[in-house]
Amino acid sequence: MMSFYKGNVTGGIPGLLPGPYYWWEAGAMFGSLIDYWYYTGDESYNDVTTEALLFQVGPDDNYMPPNQSKSLGNDDQAFWALAAMSAAETNFPNPPQDKPQWLALAQAVYNHQVGLWNTDACGGGLKWQIYSFNNGYNYRNSISNGCFFNLAARLGMYTGNETYLEWAKKSWDWSRDIGLIKKDTYQVFDGTDDNINCTQLNHMQWSYNTGVHLLGTATMWNMVCLAYLPCYI
Repeated sequence: MMSFYKGNVTGGIPGLLPGPYYWWEAGAMFGSLIDYWYYTGDESYNDVTTEALLFQVGPDDNYMPPNQSKSLGNDDQAFWALAAMSAAETNFPNPPQDKPQWLALAQAVYNHQVGLWNTDACGGGLKWQIYSFNNGYNYRNSISNGCFFNLAARLGMYTGNETYLEWAKKSWDWSRDIGLIKKDTYQVFDGTDDNINCTQLNHMQWSYNTGVHLLGTATMWNMVCLAYLPCYI
């Protein structure tokens, strides 16, 4: 995987993969390298991972670098936040003291996305795109809302702050009520459109939509177990 990455060589930009790979895919890649370190103890990629995660934070330390604005959606931003969340959860080596810390980066993205919860149509939910000039601004998709749900659940478990958990539940309930998560089979469909008040669905299914919701629901289940012991599977 690292053979594709040129951000740590002369002339490269830390955190970016070459085309055709998207910015969010680099965020997911560095998240996987945190997992690699945690499960193997191999520190070979720790420095390059830290460099990448800090280089791409943007001027507001919330993973909104201006040079990615033409394709920066809520899901793209969230993938970097989820990597930072993994770093906090696994006690990945801390950044230098003069840099934003892992938890603060995850919280900054959460705080930004809470402010984008949109009730102009569909009764709530996050749009796919952050900026109105990008294609897909009217699309409300499972990956954006699923990543927000995932992040809120994990922040709630990590910090013990129930506000995060309340937003995780709100996001989950919205996705179920709209039909993005089918109530009887738990299939996760790709998205819907606020131009039609989310009355029709794109029934395409992608594994990452299911994956982000699985981790979020597992986290919420663990919170229930911690609060209401004994808890049985």
